[in-house]
Amino acid sequence: MADLQILEYNVGEIGTNCYLLVNTATKETIIADPGGDAPMLEKHIEKNGLKPAAILLTHAHYDHAHHAAVLKKRYQIPVYVHEEERRTMTDIRMNVSAMFGHPETYEADFFVKDGQNLELAGFSITVIFTPGHTPGGCCYYFPDNKVLVSGDTLFCGSVGRTDFPGGSMSALVRSVREKLLILPRDVEVLPGHEMRTTIGREAEYNPFL
Repeated sequence: MADLQILEYNVGEIGTNCYLLVNTATKETIIADPGGDAPMLEKHIEKNGLKPAAILLTHAHYDHAHHAAVLKKRYQIPVYVHEEERRTMTDIRMNVSAMFGHPETYEADFFVKDGQNLELAGFSITVIFTPGHTPGGCCYYFPDNKVLVSGDTLFCGSVGRTDFPGGSMSALVRSVREKLLILPRDVEVLPGHEMRTTIGREAEYNPFL
């Protein structure tokens, strides 16, 4: 099992958590949700001697995907997103980029499926399809390391908003209850905004669940 180091950076206009998930032995690194501030991320990547291997998008909203293309080009690495997120990526209304005054579309190299296992940077990663915040939202679970990158599906004490185009509160709550709360209680949750939490804490205290 590869040891995992988590580096967290607050990026973009509304404070999105971008994570650098580092294999401590090889320095291979997965970039999760680079929603902005690519120059700052590049600076920290170079400072720490990291070797970017892939970009994982939990969903294609502007504040999570805005600088994916910049980092893809800089490091010549692939972008992964769930297959049901294709429309969100190409619709400036659904990906809310127009709302922020920067209408743009996004691209991916690999469209993943629910339950698919990815082998990246020495880690085994399971794709968990969690629609609700967006039609193709997903989480990335590192079972050997007991870490879940939850994007805007699950927060500490809350869940993602569903008032954007394509959102569904019933689908989101069902996703969390049926797909995430079945994980071990000590799994660390890395949300797209605000502070980290655990599955156990959310199972016990989250008022939305």
